[in-house]
Amino acid sequence: MNNLQPWTSLLGRIFLSAVFIKSAIGKIFGGAGTQQYMESSGVPGWLLIPTIIVLLIGGLSVLVGYKARYGALALVGFLIPATLIFHNVFIDPTQEIAFMKNLGLIGGLLMVASFGPGRISFDEKSIYRE
Repeated sequence: MNNLQPWTSLLGRIFLSAVFIKSAIGKIFGGAGTQQYMESSGVPGWLLIPTIIVLLIGGLSVLVGYKARYGALALVGFLIPATLIFHNVFIDPTQEIAFMKNLGLIGGLLMVASFGPGRISFDEKSIYRE
C-alpha cells in the first residue's frame, strides 16, 4: 500500500480541488447571479471577488501541492461560514446534502492540512521514484 500512497494522495488532491476550482470558474462567469444569491442571504455582494480568489488560489494550491496546507486551511476558513450561511435549512433535503458534502470537504482539507499534500507535490520538491 505504501507504493500507492503518493498516487492516492495526488488523486485525492485532484478530486478535492476540482470542487473549488470549478466553483470559482462558475462564479467568474455567473457573477451577477452569485452576487444576488449572496445578498439575498445577507452576505455583502462585494465579498464575491475575495470568494473567487480564495476558491481559485486555494484550489490550485491543493491541486499542485504548493503551500497546500495553507491553501487547505484557507478553503476550510471559507467553507465553515459558507456552509452555516447557505446550507442551514435542514427541512430541505438538498440543503442537508450540501451541508454534509461540505463537512466531507472540510474533513478532506483538514487531512491535507495535517498530513501535507504527499510526495508528488511542489511542497515535497520531488518526483516519486521507487
